[in-house]
Amino acid sequence: MDDTLHLDHLIGGRRVGGPRGAEIRNPSDTDEVVALTPQGGPAEVDAAVTAARAAFPAWSEATPEARSDVLDRAGTLLMERREAIGRLLSREEGKTLAEGIGETMRAGRIFKYFAGEALRRHGLNLDSVRPGVEVQTRREAVGVFGLITPWNFPIAIPAWKAAPALAFGNTVVMKPAGPTPATASALADVLMEAGLPEGVFNLVIGRGDVGQAIVDHPEVDGLSFTGSQGVGAGVALGAAKRQARVQLEMGGKNPLVVLDDADLERAVMVALDGGFFSTGQRCTASSRLIVTDGIHDRFVAALAERVAALKVGHALAPDTQVGPAVSQGQQENDYAYIDIAREAGGRIAAGGERITAATPGWYVQPTLIADTDSAMRINREEVFGPVVSTVRVRDYEEALSVANGTEFGLSSGIVTTSLKHARDFQRRVRAGMVMVNLPTAGVDYHVPFGGSKKSSFGPREQGFAAIDFYTQTKTAYSWV
Repeated sequence: MDDTLHLDHLIGGRRVGGPRGAEIRNPSDTDEVVALTPQGGPAEVDAAVTAARAAFPAWSEATPEARSDVLDRAGTLLMERREAIGRLLSREEGKTLAEGIGETMRAGRIFKYFAGEALRRHGLNLDSVRPGVEVQTRREAVGVFGLITPWNFPIAIPAWKAAPALAFGNTVVMKPAGPTPATASALADVLMEAGLPEGVFNLVIGRGDVGQAIVDHPEVDGLSFTGSQGVGAGVALGAAKRQARVQLEMGGKNPLVVLDDADLERAVMVALDGGFFSTGQRCTASSRLIVTDGIHDRFVAALAERVAALKVGHALAPDTQVGPAVSQGQQENDYAYIDIAREAGGRIAAGGERITAATPGWYVQPTLIADTDSAMRINREEVFGPVVSTVRVRDYEEALSVANGTEFGLSSGIVTTSLKHARDFQRRVRAGMVMVNLPTAGVDYHVPFGGSKKSSFGPREQGFAAIDFYTQTKTAYSWV
């Protein structure tokens, strides 16, 4: 049976075809075509923005309860369909089935969370400095938001961008990542079935020119982007030229510090989870392990043993722990960085070789590279694969200095039994998120998400912080 999906754009509440675009192949079995896509462009973006602009007045003026009900139904539908959507996600992106189902459930919970936030747009009553004058503030919807989403979390990140935008009365034009349009299309179907009015959510599938058309469109009031630093800089520049609000998440080179007093088993578990699961394709992955002298050798040996034992295979196989890379380009990028680290003097403690599986796929052997220093490219550039390096340091102060020594600052972590060092690390590490005795990857949906330095730009995403980006404050004065 042919399970290939034939995708269309969603514009103004209707599915719209177009010239044929890409074949989306299963990273676990490249003989399987998961989806056939249309190739959108500026014309489709313009139609989508026009539809979103036309839908904005009614949606922004709808009661908070009406918006809440739609988002709550969408969350319920996602949870009910977690098996089917999770399976599609795993076939398209390469995550294990458990990870695909878990991500779908997370998307459902995000929509349910923002169903509650839709009812909670607080304002203030303030006393004026002038007698007889009252002051009120209220939050209002901004307008049309362009959402440009990545492939590594193809339903969770679209959810955490779209849900707050919709909850607070905005309308949306979304461009999904090239490798994962089918999962985004499944989300669009859920939103329409949940009762979202026509034009409130629009989906345009295509290449970079679609994203550029969204960035440049004069009727797009705000832009939220997750992706690379290079593309993000262009999004920021385009937004600044026409004074659109902008929010950027642009990756990380996240440090995990392991101190001498750490519980060894806990440290190994934290590093394994943060560095290798989801095929290391997480912007919060623990890609740099900074380890003090006293525990270094024991830690590297124990972690190397666990890394070597990881089961790599088809994303849908029940015993697979690490699925394939999302694409051949990402696979080649991962192995290129392994070679770069090896040539610079890094020692391959586990993995490092090309592997084959029962099906043709873009598999990467989980790799631990020891004996590196902080100046090497492997410790300064984001790999975005199951490739982790270790740096030996003398003590906590050197560990902190190395942790802070890159242009990234998204997530960070420390494994220690010292409350003193844990608290000091929380204060002094230059990162937007800090984990103590926990993997650097894995964050809650109801709290702010974002980094410092060149990892992030603009207001925080997710949780109660999302209202800052997706609403604007109006101050009203009245004489009574």
